[in-house]
Amino acid sequence: MNDLSAYPVTRRWPPKQPEVIQLYSFPTPNGVKVSIALEETGLPYEAHTVRIGQNEQHDPAFLSISPNNKIPALLDPEGPGGQPVALFESGAILLYLADKTGKLIPADPQGRAEVLSWLMFQMGGVGPMFGQLGFFHKFAGAEIEDPRPRQRYVEEAARLLGVLERRLEGRDWVAGDYSIADIALAPWLRSLVEFYEAGDLVGWGALSRVPAYLERFLARPAVQRGLVVPPRE
Repeated sequence: MNDLSAYPVTRRWPPKQPEVIQLYSFPTPNGVKVSIALEETGLPYEAHTVRIGQNEQHDPAFLSISPNNKIPALLDPEGPGGQPVALFESGAILLYLADKTGKLIPADPQGRAEVLSWLMFQMGGVGPMFGQLGFFHKFAGAEIEDPRPRQRYVEEAARLLGVLERRLEGRDWVAGDYSIADIALAPWLRSLVEFYEAGDLVGWGALSRVPAYLERFLARPAVQRGLVVPPRE
């Protein structure tokens, strides 16, 4: 078993099972991407709650493996070459887990490229835009009198939903078989309508394929397990 003592994060959040993957996260849309992927792949892991409401993501121990002070982060004691490896950024972690297991991403180059394109669609578009919309609609941004910032994100979120609605014509999943692209996208759709309560703003009711897609995703047992990991404490 590899020694994890060189990683300060393991002193702040001591592992009970140091031989398995260590996940440092909180159940946000980005956080549950990784717990869902871990549940889907069947990799053994131990989850540690990083309480972002108490700014634990700024703890120097957490920053040692996630320099951008964002959850999730992951420490794999059996990384490439059998050596420990630490990762941050949810998209990078999803890709790492898919490559490690040979699951949730096609082996052929064309299929892989398709999945990666839609993964980046989420990372570069859906996540940032939905998050900004949530800020201006539900949180402190709602106090800003200038309507233009909020309206920009409303319009861009609606546009992105339109892209996804068109893509899902005749498809159950966004890039062929169920993949890390779906695991990246669907939690943000759920957050948009349930947590941010912004469905009416972006025309959710006029969509048909995207809501059905979200329902298919949420019906998966591994998704249901991953959505509550780690516990909020």
